[in-house]
Amino acid sequence: MSDLSVSSTSAAGFGEDEQPNGGLWLSIKKAASRVSDWFVIQSNAVKLLVIAVALMIPATGIYSFVLWQKQAAVAEQVRAMAAADGIAAFDDKQPVVFGSGSVLSFVQNNPVDRITVIYKPLMWNVSERFVLVSSGGKQYAYYPSDMETKIFADKAVSAPWSGKLSFVPRSDLNATSLQMLDRLDQGFANARPQSEKDAWKAGVSGVLSAALTLGLLGFLAFQLKGQFKSLKFIEPSHVHGSLTDLVGMDDIKSEVAQIKDQYMRRAEYAEYGINKPFNVMFSGPAGTGKTKLASYLAKELNLPILFHSAVNLETGYVGGGANTLGRIVAMAKRRKRCIVFLDEAQDLFMKRGGHRKFDDDTQNMLLAVLDGVRTKSDAEIIWIVASNFNSEQMQMDEAMLRRFQMKVDFRLPNREERLAIIQHYLSQRADKVLPDLDLRHLVEITEGRSPADLETIVNQAGITAVQAGIMIGADTLMQAAERVLVGNVNTNTTKERERDRRVIAIHEWGHFLVDFEQERRKAGGSWDGILAEMKTLKISLKANPRNNALGFVFHKQGANLLKTKSDIEHDVRVLLGGMANEELFFGEEGTTNGAHNDITRVTKLLHHAVGEMGMYRKTRLNFGALHNDGHGGKSLDEETRSIMEAQSERLYGETKALLARLKPLTEHLAGKLMDAGEMSLREALHEIRSFEAACYTFNSKVGLAPAA
Repeated sequence: MSDLSVSSTSAAGFGEDEQPNGGLWLSIKKAASRVSDWFVIQSNAVKLLVIAVALMIPATGIYSFVLWQKQAAVAEQVRAMAAADGIAAFDDKQPVVFGSGSVLSFVQNNPVDRITVIYKPLMWNVSERFVLVSSGGKQYAYYPSDMETKIFADKAVSAPWSGKLSFVPRSDLNATSLQMLDRLDQGFANARPQSEKDAWKAGVSGVLSAALTLGLLGFLAFQLKGQFKSLKFIEPSHVHGSLTDLVGMDDIKSEVAQIKDQYMRRAEYAEYGINKPFNVMFSGPAGTGKTKLASYLAKELNLPILFHSAVNLETGYVGGGANTLGRIVAMAKRRKRCIVFLDEAQDLFMKRGGHRKFDDDTQNMLLAVLDGVRTKSDAEIIWIVASNFNSEQMQMDEAMLRRFQMKVDFRLPNREERLAIIQHYLSQRADKVLPDLDLRHLVEITEGRSPADLETIVNQAGITAVQAGIMIGADTLMQAAERVLVGNVNTNTTKERERDRRVIAIHEWGHFLVDFEQERRKAGGSWDGILAEMKTLKISLKANPRNNALGFVFHKQGANLLKTKSDIEHDVRVLLGGMANEELFFGEEGTTNGAHNDITRVTKLLHHAVGEMGMYRKTRLNFGALHNDGHGGKSLDEETRSIMEAQSERLYGETKALLARLKPLTEHLAGKLMDAGEMSLREALHEIRSFEAACYTFNSKVGLAPAA
């Protein structure tokens, strides 16, 4: 239930002129922080590998750059050799022999007819060059070194033979000349200049540097993308909303205010001996705002917060969850002051010693993390562990319980808080809501629902209103509540199955009429009182895929948290009413399996009353607590079984007798329901009043006593 959308003013701290630069600087800082978070949680081997690759990138780049600079200088010298505008010529008729000594010494000590430089570009700044010196009817071939090339180029500017110098591209030569040069290539294979030998090294080094750079960036991007799906600190400025957005929950917000005060003034608290680490436990039903409250606390304290589900700690491998927890600790320690929020951590609170070793590994690691013995920097990390742990049904590990000095118990909102929450969400879209809405009915049917459910109902009402092109009204909200609380329904499942529709109608009216008679007795015959107090809101023949029901009764939750023996018996009668009505209309062999869910709930209610509360016994003892089958279930002793069966038989007989008296009414209502498909409480009460009025009129005319 966290609301962590990024604020639209991402650069709120900068002016309009400064926003681009500030945004760029913040993006760089954010990226650097992410890389640092990733780096700190890696193993030593991965760290060394990344450092080695990072060092190789500039090393290979510098090596390539140095070689290319040298080759560029040599290439410039080769081009300088052709600076004189000599005529490109090459006499392929003269024999070619390998020259001895250096080319510079030869041209200075021998008569020269022509000097031909044959070049071939190897790369964009490297060339291969042969020097052919024509003298005495022969051509002497030389392959000058880098140093010779430089000296030769310098001398060619003023030497007497400079006018005899020509510059011929190798690509312009004919096939015969190319064959001759191929033989020269073989002859000079071991005497090539270092610049040419280094050409491939420079290229490979440059490609390697680029490949390492792209590879490292891709690896980091892939790692960071996977990491920040589960491990990511959210800055407080990115948390949307504040504590004032949490409507109601004043008692819970006061607990959070105490945490804030203790953290902000921890030095003063330490003077009174209160110097334990900040380990906070959030517990309560789902959807009550635990995650939201943690994010708002982070915003109040101006601390980054990391959200992580404890379910993701269970990797199925020994040490997997502990390793993930260790990474979270490393990231938190790097930031020093932050909040770590572990959600859905109820499994981590269970007693240790299970069948799976990795469960205990994760719990032991968490115990060590939450230990009271910490360094000063660790003490500034707030650990919030949230769960739906039910202490009444599950036993918490005692060592884990001692780790938390602060516990905040969340609860479901009461009537006033539900009204305030609904009004708060409606106020966010006030221009699309009808004025003066009566929300009392909606508040009543959402008894026992969480703030998250209420928000979903209002959102669903908005979706329905948009699709219908209308404003949000009371009817729209009730439709949304039915959609959220009951689920999607359809008429096609039973539309053409007349027998099933009749069975369902008889079954559902059995539930309704048993409850109706009880409420009529309580209301003293007041129809307005019945309308206000009955829990049933709608009876429908539409199928409900959520619980595989071919029909359903939409009802509100009871407001009483404590149930008396009479309340439990009434609940049992209502549940048995469906099957009892089937038996009255179709016989014992005509009952269906549609009552399976009802029978299951009756069994649980009677077991709670007899086995756990000691009702219908001489002594109020819970014998089921003395027996445990090792899997969390309570064994059923013979006495409890016999009492449950006896009470079930008694209550079923009473229910059947009541419905037998109302059989004509049931027949009438079933027909109306089959025609309409569904009926609201107001419509059902109208039909009952009309039927009873008609019966009274008929009895008066024929002289019969009025029906009871």
